[in-house]
Amino acid sequence: MSTIYIAGVGMTPFTRHPELSVGQLTAWAVRETLEDAGCAPEQVQSAFFGNCAQGLLEGQHLVRGQMSLLPMGLQGIPIFNVENACATASTALHLAVQYLRAGACDIALAVGVDKLFTPERERRFQIFDGAWDVRTPAENHARFLALAEGLAIPADAQSENGYSPFMDVYAGFARQYMRRFGITQRQLAVIASKNRTHAVANERAQFRKPMSVDEVLASPPITWPLTLPMCSPISDGAGAALLCTEVGLRKLQGRLDRAIQVHASVLRTATARDPEDLDNHLTRLAANQAYEAAGFGPEDMHVAEVHDATAMGELIQSENLGFCPLGEGGAMAEHGETTIGGRIPINPSGGLESKGHPIGATGLGQVYELVSQLRGECGARQVKGARMAVHENGGGIWGIEESVAHIGIYGSTSWN
Repeated sequence: MSTIYIAGVGMTPFTRHPELSVGQLTAWAVRETLEDAGCAPEQVQSAFFGNCAQGLLEGQHLVRGQMSLLPMGLQGIPIFNVENACATASTALHLAVQYLRAGACDIALAVGVDKLFTPERERRFQIFDGAWDVRTPAENHARFLALAEGLAIPADAQSENGYSPFMDVYAGFARQYMRRFGITQRQLAVIASKNRTHAVANERAQFRKPMSVDEVLASPPITWPLTLPMCSPISDGAGAALLCTEVGLRKLQGRLDRAIQVHASVLRTATARDPEDLDNHLTRLAANQAYEAAGFGPEDMHVAEVHDATAMGELIQSENLGFCPLGEGGAMAEHGETTIGGRIPINPSGGLESKGHPIGATGLGQVYELVSQLRGECGARQVKGARMAVHENGGGIWGIEESVAHIGIYGSTSWN
């Protein structure tokens, strides 16, 4: 099997970009990626373009990638349009990896972009309505409400301003863990506060002001036990990565010693399981599959970026990635093990909660952070000695879990 490398990465700041179009955000991230890799546009042999919201918000369906990449001079090559909920950008990367391994080309570009902010508040949340079965919204909600059966829920701890239905999903997961394992709202606040602290040193993050645990707890509620800083914001942004075989890598003008090896890329979809059967959560199964493919285990990882659409998401995925036993993710965070300088730093970028979450770009934003960490280029947020990294990105809901999850395992390499 061909060894695949990430030769270059690029990323816009994740924030509100009212003055920039989807095409302009794409161009920003792609040009930075090509410069980082030492790659001329004419050397790119294929492109995988991820986007979720442009069709709904702008009416641009069917050929989104072509409309953004062709004006940049990336013409005549295969361009594949990708949509896979919040795992869209990671899916673009995964498909690029498979395309390279199949021998279809030696140099492939993966791109993810979304421009989600609109002054029309209701339209922002409509973006998320299609990420579960639109035929059964009441049943979908009921499934997650049932996870809290037997747990006392405060009557007034819910926002009156509206929010994404996925906040009810994550609140359901949190209530299940409170009922089953005794996790606390304070532990969720610890995770959110930690991510705000990490984001202070990330110039591309949306929220860079630190918040204490008590400030997180005192913030406006979204839906109990989640408060506003525990939830990812609406964001605009783009990310990209240039992937190569060894043959492709040696064609470029970039430094070979900055290339990052892709040890595993696993994409998995949901299965029908009992809500209490957490051992067979799709991300847990995908992570085990990725570790086996890579020949490494969770104990070998030095840094992780996980899909924390809420603080509860980070708690769940820290367990699914094998960093602690089921039910102990909150305690692990509370003991400082997931902070920079701790046993396994998680989301040194600030995560989705603080870095931002332009859903079609999120996965490649995570990859940007991990590549930068493995190169030792992260400055004040650098994880000391980082040589191996794991990336988890999920999206949508089917049944009682995410409809799709991607796990990537990456490692720094050396060249003669």
